[in-house]
Amino acid sequence: MVVELISVGTELLLGNIVNTNANFLSQKCAELGYSLYYQITVGDNDGRLREVLKSSMERSDIVILTGGLGPTQDDMTKETVAKVFGKELVMDEVSRERIEGYFKFRFKGNPLDDVVTQNNWKQALKIDGCMVLDNDNGTAPGYIVEENGKAAILLPGPPSEMIPMFEAHVIPYLQQKQNKVFISSMVKICGIGESKAETDIIDLIEKQTNPTIAPYAKSGEVHFRVTAAADNEEEGKKLIAPVVDELYQRFGNNIYSTEEGETLEAVVAKLLRQKNLTVATAESCTGGLLSGRLVNVPGVSGLFNEGFITYSNEAKMKYLGVKEETLRKYGAVSEQTAREMALGAAAASGASAAIAVTGIAGPEGGTQEKPVGLVYIGCLVGSEVTVREFRLKGNRQKIRELSVIYGLDLLRRGLLKL
Repeated sequence: MVVELISVGTELLLGNIVNTNANFLSQKCAELGYSLYYQITVGDNDGRLREVLKSSMERSDIVILTGGLGPTQDDMTKETVAKVFGKELVMDEVSRERIEGYFKFRFKGNPLDDVVTQNNWKQALKIDGCMVLDNDNGTAPGYIVEENGKAAILLPGPPSEMIPMFEAHVIPYLQQKQNKVFISSMVKICGIGESKAETDIIDLIEKQTNPTIAPYAKSGEVHFRVTAAADNEEEGKKLIAPVVDELYQRFGNNIYSTEEGETLEAVVAKLLRQKNLTVATAESCTGGLLSGRLVNVPGVSGLFNEGFITYSNEAKMKYLGVKEETLRKYGAVSEQTAREMALGAAAASGASAAIAVTGIAGPEGGTQEKPVGLVYIGCLVGSEVTVREFRLKGNRQKIRELSVIYGLDLLRRGLLKL
C-alpha cells in the first residue's frame, strides 16, 4: 500500500521549524511495509491545502497530515479535510470533556472560565463519522477519516503530541491494513564509505526480492536495512538471518551493530564493560565532542575516567605530558603528538584505554603540507598504541564530527582484538 505525508504549517515553509515529523513518519511507515513516494509541505491556506490533499488522495491509499489542528483561525487542516470528503463538523463530547479536564489539571487553582477560551472548543469538533484519536499530551485530538477505500490520518504538529499518538493509535491501525508483517534488521557499518559498501553487495541488491536491502548513508557510517515480508514474526526473522549472515561475511568487523537503536558509543561502552576496562579522552580539535558522545551512554560513569580538552600546546604539555621537543619538531597535528596525548591521558587518569584527537578543523590554519581536514587519532588499548591519519572533507563541524566517529571506531576495533 502507498502512503503519503502532508506537513501543514507556514512556519515549516519559512524554515522557522525543522520538520522532524516527516523524518519520524517516513521511517515508521517504511518499517511497517508501506511505500512512500511523496512528501509535501504546504502553508496554512485552505485553497492550497485542499488542492494538495485532492492530488494526494488520488495517487495514494493513505494520506497522513500533521499540523493545523490547533485552536486558532489559521489552524484549518480538519476543516479542509472535511470539505474534501464532503462531511460536516460535529461536536465530540468525549473530546470536549478531555479538553476541559486537561485545562483543569494544567491550571489547577485558576477559575476555568479564565483559562479555556472559546476557540479551544474548536478542537472538540470532529469530522462526522471519523475515528477520534485521543491526545494524552495536549488538547488537539487526531482523526482517521475513511472513504471509498482511502484514508486520511490527521495528527497534531508538535512532536511531543504527534509521536505518542502515532505509536499508540496509528501503528495498530496501519498494521491492520497490511496482510503481512514486516521484520527489519539494521546492519550498521563504520570504516567503509557508502559507494564502496554498496559496490560490495551490488549483486545482492540487484537480485533481491524478499528480503530487501536498503542502504542509508549516515555521517561517517553506512546502514543497511534488511526487511522481510512474512506471515508472522518468526518467519520474517528466518528470512532475514541468512542475509545478515552474508553481510557479516562480506564486511566482518566493519559491522558494529545490528540493533536498531544501538549507537557506536553504546557498543564501545559495552566492549569496555565486557573487557573490564576504563577509558579517557584527550581532545584538541574536537573540543569535548568525543567525551560528549561517550557521556550519552547511560551508566558510562563507571567506564569513563576523565576527559582532557587540550587545545593549546601548553595544555598538551601540562596535562598530558606531551614533550616540548615533540611539538617543536613535529607540530601539534602529528602522529607523534597524537601518540603522546593518548599515553598521557591514560597515565593522568589511570585509565586502561584512551582516545586522542588532534587536527586542523579549519576553515583557517591549513598549509600545503598540513591541509584543513588533516586529523591524527591515537588509540591506546592495554599497552598497544595505534595512530591513524585521516584527511577529512567538509566544514569545520563536519570534520570535528567525523573525527569523533572515527575515534570511537578505532577504539572499538582495538577492544575487539583483546
